[in-house]
Amino acid sequence: MEELSHKRKMAIMAAILAAMFFAAINQTIVSTAMPRIIAILQGMEHYTWVITIFMLTSTIATILVGKLSDIYGRKPFLLGGILIFLVGAFLCGLSQNIFQLIAYRGIQGIGAGIIMSTAFTAVGDLFAPRERGKWSGIMMSAFGFSSVIGPTLGGWLVDYMDWHWLFWIFLPLGIVAFVLILALFPKTARRESETIDYLGSLFLSLTIIAILLGFSWAGTRYDWGSREIIGLFAAAIVFGIIFLLVERKAKSPVLPLSLFRNDIVTLSNIIGFLMNAGMMGALIYISFFVQGVEGIAPTYAGYVTMPMSITMVVMSTVIGRMITKSGKYKRYALLGMPIMVAGMLIMAFMDSVWLAVAAMITFGIGLGVGMPVFSLTVQNAVSPADLGVATASSQLFRNLGGTIGIAVLGTVMSTSLSSNLKEKMAQSGAAAAQLDEETRSHLSALMDPNMLLDQPKLKEVIASFPANVQPIAEQVVNALKDALSSSLTVVFLWGTAIVAVAGVLTVFLREIPLRTSNRLPQEGADKERSAELHPAR
Repeated sequence: MEELSHKRKMAIMAAILAAMFFAAINQTIVSTAMPRIIAILQGMEHYTWVITIFMLTSTIATILVGKLSDIYGRKPFLLGGILIFLVGAFLCGLSQNIFQLIAYRGIQGIGAGIIMSTAFTAVGDLFAPRERGKWSGIMMSAFGFSSVIGPTLGGWLVDYMDWHWLFWIFLPLGIVAFVLILALFPKTARRESETIDYLGSLFLSLTIIAILLGFSWAGTRYDWGSREIIGLFAAAIVFGIIFLLVERKAKSPVLPLSLFRNDIVTLSNIIGFLMNAGMMGALIYISFFVQGVEGIAPTYAGYVTMPMSITMVVMSTVIGRMITKSGKYKRYALLGMPIMVAGMLIMAFMDSVWLAVAAMITFGIGLGVGMPVFSLTVQNAVSPADLGVATASSQLFRNLGGTIGIAVLGTVMSTSLSSNLKEKMAQSGAAAAQLDEETRSHLSALMDPNMLLDQPKLKEVIASFPANVQPIAEQVVNALKDALSSSLTVVFLWGTAIVAVAGVLTVFLREIPLRTSNRLPQEGADKERSAELHPAR
């Protein structure tokens, strides 16, 4: 598609960006509102699953669609991804309990995985690696823009409307994106020589599911040393070995092992894994600090995260253009990663809304500078014929990192919170001991962390106590806030350490010149020689 006119490419990019924004806004709009939704549905203990199921299904969809889009073209998968996401979003809005929400978020995840993987690959089809720097920045901006308006709009909707509208309000945009892709995106012929690797796809999916379930359930539903968790990790190893054996003999492997002989692909994927593990695992708890500790309403909580999105949009756009102009990319990764670490370190020690804003600004700058680099490195290091599967591998490792990071840091959060709650509640229990048994029983309702995430209900409960008991109730709430704040510090420090390791590995990333054409140098030379030997008559 590189030979298409500039006008046609711009129209196609508009359609792709519409699809990406539709998927992105449906994720960001629930970010600040999710704690309130979870509290309404009484599902605090299942909070991480709402996130984890989305990441799990999107991860599987991402890697499976990579090779398939290389065979069948990008168009049918872009359309299918949008349609699945539309259905998932509509059903999420119909959820009556936490388990329905988890199931429907899983459907959304399938659609999101297909859209994101195929969209980034389609950009690689349209533009040479040198030009992709600019477009990588613009695509990051689409995420950033959704992050600017999504949290604020989501907070306003959950405060002043029914929370179900969070999932329905942008459905018309999805329909528009579907129509644009259908009308503008060119259809490509199937590669007849390629076959579908059903067996490899099966065992890769089973491996991913076993790994993610193991990390998700360990320390929460089951002990790390339990038979269930050990069994899941053992199953992951067995399925992984079978997958490797299948891929060695597959005619068209779903994930070619030859990709990982390329040191750039391997190291970029490891960095992406670690970066997302630390970043995603920590960032989902920002709203817990803003709403739970500081008591900010969801409507205004979005304003705290907005600076991160704005700085990311600005920096990713600028850096993308600089990469296209210079043809260099490693310097920006080396600059961006330490800034991200600094931002996360501020998160660990923030004790006010203003420090939270400073953390978001710092982290957003680092994210905008460094993030556009790593997909570009992978796409530039492989043959155009492997563009889909290589891009999918990059997305796979990032999604795996994000999912495992959320699960592991979720365990850290729950363990730390449980310990801190016992300590803080023991300290505040002396005053409560003077009250009668009925009042103490009523007071125990305040010891639920869910209460901190639903401030209107919290105020209502406190106001229901007699005047002489309300100061004691306030003490209990403050103890609960202290416990939550201390636990969040532990989570953010873990996230900082993981991202710091990714930053160190970036030093060893090999840089090669960005190609100015989608043809490999040897391929281009062969065509030139052919033209010399067989000049046009």
